[in-house]
Amino acid sequence: MSDTVSLSQFRPGDRGVIVKVGEHCHHQDHGVELERRLIELGFVEGARIELLHEGLFGRDPMALKVDDMRVALRRHEAASLIVRVDGAVA
Repeated sequence: MSDTVSLSQFRPGDRGVIVKVGEHCHHQDHGVELERRLIELGFVEGARIELLHEGLFGRDPMALKVDDMRVALRRHEAASLIVRVDGAVA
């Protein structure tokens, strides 16, 4: 069963496909800048994503595999990405 969640809710081993970039932004100017930066890093609609690792304190930063790249992202930035979940590895 497919479901969509914010990337910030992912746990290590979770995988999915990005369906929306720029969903959660507190300030309009900041949101546009964050969306642009995420797209430049490869966080685009249709990209396959997997959470590889998360930091010990506050679960930050998140180490992610985006298609064939490895990228670190803060959890509050990941809240701007909506992902269709493939399923979690238990």
